[in-house]
Amino acid sequence: MTGVLDRARELADGVLWPAGDEIEAAGRVPRRLLDALADEGLYGLTGPADAGGLDADPATVARVIEELAAGDLSTAFVWLQHLGVVSTVARVAYPGLPELCAGRLRAGVALQAATRPGPAAVTVRADAGGFVVDGDVPWVTGWGLVDVVLLAARDGDDVVHLFRTDAVGSAALTAVPQDLVAVTASSTVQLHVRGLRLPADRLVATVPLADWRAGDAAGLRPNGSLALGLVARCARLAPPPLADALTADLDAVRSRLDAATPAELPAARAAASALAARATTALVVATGSAAIAAASPVARLAREALFLQVFGTRPAIRTALLAELL
Repeated sequence: MTGVLDRARELADGVLWPAGDEIEAAGRVPRRLLDALADEGLYGLTGPADAGGLDADPATVARVIEELAAGDLSTAFVWLQHLGVVSTVARVAYPGLPELCAGRLRAGVALQAATRPGPAAVTVRADAGGFVVDGDVPWVTGWGLVDVVLLAARDGDDVVHLFRTDAVGSAALTAVPQDLVAVTASSTVQLHVRGLRLPADRLVATVPLADWRAGDAAGLRPNGSLALGLVARCARLAPPPLADALTADLDAVRSRLDAATPAELPAARAAASALAARATTALVVATGSAAIAAASPVARLAREALFLQVFGTRPAIRTALLAELL
């Protein structure tokens, strides 16, 4: 799918990267940038062709994520949540899938709080004609930019329920903005869910917790492309000797991620995050004092690399990453 990769790079270099100052000033990804991704069909990248999607293979998906992250991490971050929703609902009979693939309906996710180790932070119980959900979700990206959220909640039998929830605040659904060191334009919030009543037709799917976690372990590859995108941008900005070295390291880490088995993915993900930290630090040094100006794009890349040391990690990734960094 070289065509979609070419379009993604053109968007990254010609639209997203030049908009960096605008994005920072606005404090939120401008809707026109997300519209540009939708116009190129990228909201349906992981969707089936019969729903208007591009049905891209995993290698293409990973490279498109990398290209867009090289353009603007906040924009890529908001869009990436939507891709996860499309991939999930494509496995069930979901009538809104064509709208999602076209980008006319845009989605975010609120999944990990209900599925991480330990007691569920978001719970669900059956109630007359539907369900009641309670709990706290620490990270929901794209609030105010998405129409719906795929919300996970766990019941007393460790079954994960996935619900389609309107991304609209209410007495039962309160969004509190997160003050982040980077990607602040991603409109990431903490979501407080208190007695949220959802009718039965809002239930998208149910998955035993053990099956969910097995699938999660096998699906860690795409998030690694965010770090690779940062490295790719550093290589494009760096002077030739450094650019060549970063490109070689980027190719090596990408190949490692692509070839990794589920058991090998945490270490490969850690290598990608560690490379983003090294690449941005090297670019700061090569750029000099101009790199530490608050408005410098190099400083922004360095902050984003710091963010990626934590985003999407799991205990195994964290352990491997500490070993990489020490």
